[in-house]
Amino acid sequence: MTLASRRLPLPALLACFLLLSGATARAQHPAGELKIFFIDVEGGQSTLFVTPAGHSLLIDTGWPDFAGRDADRIVAAAKSARLTRIDYVLLTHYHVDHTGGVPQLVDRIPVGTFIDHGPLRETGDKPTVDAYDGYQKVLATGKYKHILAKPGDKLPIPGLSALVLTADGNFIDHPLPGAGQPNPYCRDSEVRPADQTENARSLGTLITWGKLRILDLGDLTWDKEMDMMCPDNRIGHIDILIVSHHGWYQSSSPALVDAITPRVAIMDNGATKGGSKPTVETIRKIPGLEALWMLHYSEEAGPDNPPEKFIANLHGPDTGYELELTASTSGSFTILNARTQATTPYPAR
Repeated sequence: MTLASRRLPLPALLACFLLLSGATARAQHPAGELKIFFIDVEGGQSTLFVTPAGHSLLIDTGWPDFAGRDADRIVAAAKSARLTRIDYVLLTHYHVDHTGGVPQLVDRIPVGTFIDHGPLRETGDKPTVDAYDGYQKVLATGKYKHILAKPGDKLPIPGLSALVLTADGNFIDHPLPGAGQPNPYCRDSEVRPADQTENARSLGTLITWGKLRILDLGDLTWDKEMDMMCPDNRIGHIDILIVSHHGWYQSSSPALVDAITPRVAIMDNGATKGGSKPTVETIRKIPGLEALWMLHYSEEAGPDNPPEKFIANLHGPDTGYELELTASTSGSFTILNARTQATTPYPAR
């Protein structure tokens, strides 16, 4: 029987229309699974989280230019997740490989809210200033909501627990529940000078999905890692580490990566950007690590790269393959390599 043949009253027809349009705008995902797309933006960062109810968080937007390459790849991932908009875009910091893609992204897909750490602090670098100015022009249109995030804030993303750990050079001043133990790996980490760039201002988050804990600290630098993690481990153990700073040697101190004992590390490096040989070695030696996944084969790391099945893009032309993680609230997850179409399971522990 059709709606017309039943002659529903106008209020009922409106209610049906709103229900159907809402279902179209926010697609549901089966089996209560969280999807995470690690999008290849060629050594920048762009990571898309999609909840079973279709709520979305994008961390960073990749590079500008390249005929909209990175924005197109983000939109393709969003469409594969049946999204018609991105609810939240979190910018870890204002370097061009993280924020530069904002104007091209909003030209291609609706965005609800932007989240950042506050004003630009690195004003002497032109590409960074240009990326920040482009982002500010987008905000100035008045089309988007804006959240200024500070350590300790819980981001209002439905279906996800997203806790801000670092922002604008500051970090949480207390250990998280279950953490706070002395950190023996501090003595294995050399002391380095304070970083003066936007990297040290990175907006870092701990995202919890059921029993799964995912850490993304943007490009947070070695000195800031040690400030936060020494002498005591303020974070505790995690499951998924999104390797800071694309695997560059300026980040990933043992004081951080060894102390948090991730099951899996995922590195958003490019072929010649990030993936530093010493960092790849450090990550692969993390106690209890089950796998290091990389978006690109690192030319610098050479034979220290993980086996090819853990690498999305090998030698040759730009192919743009991504990694896709699917997680359940039990703590189990799988990782799909888009290049091979092979899926690797990680049972809950």
